[in-house]
Amino acid sequence: MNRGVVQGLLAYLIWGAFPLYFNLLRTVPTAQTMGHRIVWSCAVMAVLVAGAGRLPALAAVSRRTVGIYAIAAALIAVNWTMYVWAVTSGHVVETSLGYFVTPLVNVTLGVALLGERLRRAQWMAVGLASVGVVHLTLLYGQLPWIALSLAFSFGVYGFIKKRAPLPPLDGLFVETGVLVLPALVYLLAVQQSGAGVFLHGGTSIDLLLVGTGALTVLPLLLFASAVQRIPLSIVGLLQYVAPTIQFLLGIFVFHEPFSPAQFIGFAFVWLALLVFAVDGALSSRRVAVLDEDAA
Repeated sequence: MNRGVVQGLLAYLIWGAFPLYFNLLRTVPTAQTMGHRIVWSCAVMAVLVAGAGRLPALAAVSRRTVGIYAIAAALIAVNWTMYVWAVTSGHVVETSLGYFVTPLVNVTLGVALLGERLRRAQWMAVGLASVGVVHLTLLYGQLPWIALSLAFSFGVYGFIKKRAPLPPLDGLFVETGVLVLPALVYLLAVQQSGAGVFLHGGTSIDLLLVGTGALTVLPLLLFASAVQRIPLSIVGLLQYVAPTIQFLLGIFVFHEPFSPAQFIGFAFVWLALLVFAVDGALSSRRVAVLDEDAA
């Protein structure tokens, strides 16, 4: 199997298994889990960036560039916080919906912010997903806000990162670097107040909190390497692995309720993704044929 495919698959398998890990931290306040995730991720990134000899280059980064990554950092912090809270509060199924919807949110952002034109099949996919969201809204009596918060925060984050000037490794270090000082101040404050869990919740909890750093960075590095080796069409198919695993974990491991009415709403989203994926594959094939003819 292609090395890039293996790396991409591993990245999405790790992301899909996140609920299993973060559920072990359900006794830790979400804010503290997030603080440790930021601090330890930054520590891991600092070691990697230093090892790659990138620190001198990063010291010369402009304020404008830091500003771009500060916006990205705020969005990913919202996404991480919402995700951790949802998983530890018994909403794993709805988090999976958020990441199922994200590709369609990306398409919508392209239309709204870049004036991109959608093909007929893409409009159909967006319409089907919208029907599913409306159905779930009527069912819940409110918007599926957890799913939409995850989808839009990650979608806008991706939009900004596509236009960000730094390589993936450098960019992630700047993002976590922007967040690390507030996170450290918060963690020190809760430790001083006696409410801090770290070093007071047992060795296993301490190790799990420290481990959030490597857990966050590893799939990102695998993904960054994969996208350089395989076509985006394959990446587009692999991205459904993580929410599928999360959905199955929510149903069969965490035993979250999932009614036939909820299934109908999810089914519209799944059908939208099928239309979207098939259209993307056909479009990529047409482009490849045109390139061959031109050659």
